[in-house]
Amino acid sequence: MRRGEAQTVSQHRIMTDSLGRPSAEGRYGFSGHQTFPFRYGWLKKAVDAVYDDGNVFRRDDALVTLGVGKNMVESIRHWGLATQILRESDQIQGLYISEWGKLLFLDGCDPYLEDPGSLWLLHWLLVSNPAKAATWCLVFNHYPYPDFRKETLANFVLGFVERSRLRANPGTIRRDIDCFVRTYTPSRLSERQVLEDTFNCPLVELGLLQLQPDGITYQFAIGPKPTLPVEIVAVVLLSFFDQIGGTRRTLSVHECLYQPLSPGQVFKLDEASLMDYVEELESLTAGDLTVDETAGLQQLYVRRPIDGKGLLEQYFRARA
Repeated sequence: MRRGEAQTVSQHRIMTDSLGRPSAEGRYGFSGHQTFPFRYGWLKKAVDAVYDDGNVFRRDDALVTLGVGKNMVESIRHWGLATQILRESDQIQGLYISEWGKLLFLDGCDPYLEDPGSLWLLHWLLVSNPAKAATWCLVFNHYPYPDFRKETLANFVLGFVERSRLRANPGTIRRDIDCFVRTYTPSRLSERQVLEDTFNCPLVELGLLQLQPDGITYQFAIGPKPTLPVEIVAVVLLSFFDQIGGTRRTLSVHECLYQPLSPGQVFKLDEASLMDYVEELESLTAGDLTVDETAGLQQLYVRRPIDGKGLLEQYFRARA
């Protein structure tokens, strides 16, 4: 294994295809980012470079093309794959741009990530990709508590690694957790840091994770998300229906709140917030998705197929 490549191992996972649908092939990855969270401009830089040459990251002049150092070249490649805007293929050499990458960066929807909806979409694509972002996936979908300290989280992830018989040493996990935290919380400049290392990840804007006054405890912001568009919730909910429901046309509100990859877990929503989105979706889909109560159990019901990608395109077109 070359230095800088993600440590991965074959294992069942919940993975998504280019349209966000789950696929069966599986592995978990706990490195590859070179300790850098992704920065503003990196994903557009990755898409532009791959558009010109799918093998750009293999070229000796990749440093010049991307305008960054060697470790950052590897990090940009990693984040392009981790956020699922880039794909690897067995059929062609190098990388190619996914449907998500085309939507955001090539179709001109939001190449500079100025719309909060783009950040929420990238967040979902990241936390649903254990092959490249296992810690992100585990923490948002499986960690059962509302707060944590880094060491607590390390023990949680290491426990999962041990039970699943994966390959990842404690040092790798701790570096992964440190990068995870810096993905969602503002950097704090210390005397030993250079300014470049304090640039915030765009996902900090989502406000999903907050450092508590003790300086060592982090807490998820559970509840309403004022900047989260209903169309993004719709895409995640429809993908969740495909992954959990299969041929079922109903899911309980409890499943949509607490199951892995549910909108409740991915976006850290409470029940009231989720139901507000469901009411909006009833109107947005003209009743194709609705909520019903049977024997005291609230359930979400899909009456007719809903075009989630079409809803996204409509959302971005309205803001163009």
